[in-house]
Amino acid sequence: MSKTSAEILKLENVVTYVNRHTPNENMILRHLDLTIHRGDFITVLGTNGAGKSTLFNVIAGTLPLDEGRIQHLGHDLNKVSPERRANFIARVFQDPKLGTAPRMTVSENLLLASKRGQRRTLRPRELKQHQAAFRETLATMGDGLEDHLDTATENLSGGQRQALSFLMATQQRPDLLLLDEHTAALDPKTSEQLMKQTNETITKQQLTCLMITHHLDDALKYGNRLIVLNAGVITLDVSGAEKQALTKTKLLEFFGNIE
Repeated sequence: MSKTSAEILKLENVVTYVNRHTPNENMILRHLDLTIHRGDFITVLGTNGAGKSTLFNVIAGTLPLDEGRIQHLGHDLNKVSPERRANFIARVFQDPKLGTAPRMTVSENLLLASKRGQRRTLRPRELKQHQAAFRETLATMGDGLEDHLDTATENLSGGQRQALSFLMATQQRPDLLLLDEHTAALDPKTSEQLMKQTNETITKQQLTCLMITHHLDDALKYGNRLIVLNAGVITLDVSGAEKQALTKTKLLEFFGNIE
């Protein structure tokens, strides 16, 4: 990724604490700097407690900063609510239950996602007019979702529900997509299938994405850039030929040196 590419998101000197101003005070993110360029597909590695989910929470706005600032396309985000950030930042969680409305059908969930960022009105929802397009979109996932347009989401398998969450998150081409271990709760076959489709969608739509994973193979295989978080700071940030030269053995050696 060229350094001259547009900066989608910039984090400067970001600091976050838990139990601030108490005897149990703990700094999670430690003066973290990160610049995300348009088209970056960044895989994020780190041991438990390294600050990966905290980083995503700060970007999404569900966790306030104690110090530092975040900018989106040059505009300050520090005081922008999570609801407003959701207009341009989409997130898929590890738990398949978190990304969908369980009692709504598959097509109703997709219709809801298609209205992201729009003003809500009392106009008819016109669900039937969207069915053909929804069926075509769902068929791309290769897991039979297109045959469940009228199925309540709570009755889908975990893999189907996560695939639907991913489709909903990418339907409006967000400026930034956050994938928070989105395949971790799935069986290996389903995880591999979803990762393949994830990569195809990100590549085809030229999305900008951060993806937390504990799978070293996925971190090496996918994306143009890889970062490692340790104790709230970025200790490795590689892209291009440097990332391509990385191996699983080298990564394991790196983690061994920071533990």
